[in-house]
Amino acid sequence: MQVSHTRNALSVSFDDPNLISTAGLVPIMRLADTAGLTALAEDRLTVPTDKGANPGAKITTLIAGMVAGADSIADMDILRHGGMSTIFNQIYAPSTLGSFLRSCAFGHVRQFDAVASRFLTGLAAQAPNLVPATEGYVFVDVDDTIVEVHGYKKQGAGFGYSGVRGLNALLATVSTQDSAPVIVGQRLRKGSCGSPRGAKRLIGDAVATTRRVPGMDNQKILLRADSAYYGHPSISAAIKAGAEVSVTTRMTSNITQAITQIPDTSWETIEYTDAVFDEGTQRWISSAEVAEIPFTAFTSRKKTDHIPGRLVVRRIPELNKKDIDQPGLFDLYRFHAVFTTADPDILDTVAADKTHRQHAIIEQVNADLKNSALAHMPSGVFTANAAWLVCAVMAFNLTRAAGTIAAGTMARATTSMIRRRLVSIPVRIARSARRLTLHLPDRWRWESQWSRLFDHTHSPPAAAAA
Repeated sequence: MQVSHTRNALSVSFDDPNLISTAGLVPIMRLADTAGLTALAEDRLTVPTDKGANPGAKITTLIAGMVAGADSIADMDILRHGGMSTIFNQIYAPSTLGSFLRSCAFGHVRQFDAVASRFLTGLAAQAPNLVPATEGYVFVDVDDTIVEVHGYKKQGAGFGYSGVRGLNALLATVSTQDSAPVIVGQRLRKGSCGSPRGAKRLIGDAVATTRRVPGMDNQKILLRADSAYYGHPSISAAIKAGAEVSVTTRMTSNITQAITQIPDTSWETIEYTDAVFDEGTQRWISSAEVAEIPFTAFTSRKKTDHIPGRLVVRRIPELNKKDIDQPGLFDLYRFHAVFTTADPDILDTVAADKTHRQHAIIEQVNADLKNSALAHMPSGVFTANAAWLVCAVMAFNLTRAAGTIAAGTMARATTSMIRRRLVSIPVRIARSARRLTLHLPDRWRWESQWSRLFDHTHSPPAAAAA
């Protein structure tokens, strides 16, 4: 593609007060308002002094900027251009928003958490397919990620398990086989903390939030996590909240001893990397096998703390890396064990292993957040960054809900794709008879999906049942 005019034939003028660059914010922020975001913020947030005045308008400004692609406080200026003040009111300046965030204490961050959990419930009511009911398990995944920061003055910054200076964000997501993940819990922690710190509280909150989502009150919930969360506090919190667990174990002596007791006849080949299905034997020919054995976790603790379940083990041959053509004298394997309390009638050995490996879906959420609002931690104040994280989560869930309503490829798309196709669309505002008409580009490839989202948020409310 090339520019069709010569340099001398082109000129530029920033002078049109009726243009905006993010037409998608119109239906999306209407969706946020319908889901109760402004009312929840006004009711729940009690940030002191004049910095905390009008919390509903300030939090919606922050979230609107994040939906539009802002990843710093200064980027919030993208909301203050052209005809934005014609369509939206109470758009706050970046300096005001920064003062608002820096005025937050830890208790106010927990108020942000309360707003976020209830906002998700409101979004799920507006977009029923956001977390749809299912016959099997609803999956709650827990993991943490390091958000890199720079400078020694950043409060809480430190070097954690990744060796990168940063802050540690602990996240919990909920998803089903038919839906993309949304975030049901979040905590910002200092960069040098261990992964399981605070996980007990987060897991309990995440399962409780999932239960409040419409249609989830009687669903079976399966908590999935990696070996960092294989501990009694995390697992007992999930079980106490009414969820089953599927957690990778560390290869401790009792796990190794349990694996040695699995009979050789119990191992079953599974579909794995580079596997081939043999039609003649109706078996997968692969280098991976799974088996299971009954197992009781945490037997070193008092008896009431024991948790019975199954140990699902996957083994992969340990090949001779120096000369793979020379066979070994005996077989060597690498073992990967998962402790689960899932119902074997729902998840048998093979299904339990496959389902647990899908826990990696939360890594996509981590990458998605870091590709948007969590590209930076914008403040030097820890609690301001903690509030920023919660706003980023709400913006993520709001964007995901908009994509679900738009349907089609948007239902499972990343937020960056939704932003490109449904949000960052130029629009010209026209006035006639005290009405506004938004003129969007013709031949926009995703017009039908954008129109579906707009119609959903701007249609008259349904008539009340008689």
